[in-house]
Amino acid sequence: MCGAVRDVLALLLTNVRTPEEREGDLSAQMAACRLGSERLQEICRCYGVRRAQRAARDLQDYSEEMMRAFLARVPAGKYEAEDWLDDDGVDDRPVRIAVRVEVGGNKRGHALATVKSGGAFVTVNFSGSDPQVAGPLNAVEAITYSACFYVFRCLLQEDVPATAGLMRPIRVIAPAGTVVNAKPPAAVAGGNVETSQRIVDVLLRALARAIPERIPAAASGTMNNLTIGGMDPRPGASFAYYETIAGGMGARPGKAGVAGVHTHMTNSLNTPAEALEYAYPLRVRSYSLRAGSGGKGKYRGGDGIVREIEALTNCEVTLLSERRKHGPWGLQGAREGAAGRAYLVAQNGSAEALAGKFSRRIKQGERVRIETPGGGGWGRS
Repeated sequence: MCGAVRDVLALLLTNVRTPEEREGDLSAQMAACRLGSERLQEICRCYGVRRAQRAARDLQDYSEEMMRAFLARVPAGKYEAEDWLDDDGVDDRPVRIAVRVEVGGNKRGHALATVKSGGAFVTVNFSGSDPQVAGPLNAVEAITYSACFYVFRCLLQEDVPATAGLMRPIRVIAPAGTVVNAKPPAAVAGGNVETSQRIVDVLLRALARAIPERIPAAASGTMNNLTIGGMDPRPGASFAYYETIAGGMGARPGKAGVAGVHTHMTNSLNTPAEALEYAYPLRVRSYSLRAGSGGKGKYRGGDGIVREIEALTNCEVTLLSERRKHGPWGLQGAREGAAGRAYLVAQNGSAEALAGKFSRRIKQGERVRIETPGGGGWGRS
């Protein structure tokens, strides 16, 4: 690493609370980029640059063809839906995310007219969404585009390469200055982890009107972002712990939802209790499924999770979560899943209800209890 780059790294590490951990993260990312570059160069040396470029184009073309073949089976029409974020953490009002999906068709009512023409024939339009908000729940355009990419790729039954070709037949409209395409200086920290989930939900809800046999009910719809930080008395150094907590998957046509699992716009896994307690001044007092939290229906939604963590030192706790005011919706006449809840549990066992978004100081011996949403049910029971 050259001197100038080391200076930049030193500047970054000076401005974070856990520099050793962040240096490890950044080093791993840089190593992955270097390895990827080396492997690509090996391919080019082995097969030649032109052949490698042709193979890359073929992969994108193949993905496009598979997506067009799927979209050709979607009935033509306009399909609308809306869903809501609880609030932005500043104003206590819901934040609307609305979508209109337009599928172009021919006289037979299916989107066949442009299957081979190379043009986009599905439009995903978020123009009805609320303006960007004061709190950190704004999404940038790339997040909205990624959420749409995810939904349409999931609908393909085949294992198709995740290339840019998948989105060639799909046009995404996300007006600038809205909560789905915020502009500076909007706060966007929660756009990736929370608003992206709601974008997925509302798009699936709209598509359920077109292809109900393919669409699941709403999953928990939140990553339940929990952060705990302070001074660890063991090494006498500061610590910062961050985890996401899973919830219930929505029930699907023909199947119940899975309990206690991350779904949709997340790549997180749970933090094992042993690892957490070894590395931080925290103790896991409870970790279980939240029985009965999945929505009732012919196929029941998956249950959420109960996770209770005790602070072994005074610390600051922050929660960024959603689906606290309304549970994840069900489909085809089924019930919604249970909404999420959070509590501060005192040493004497008394519990204080907390908001879905909060930051507060807690004392040694107090516990934070998170109950995550269950998934919606599917089908009338």
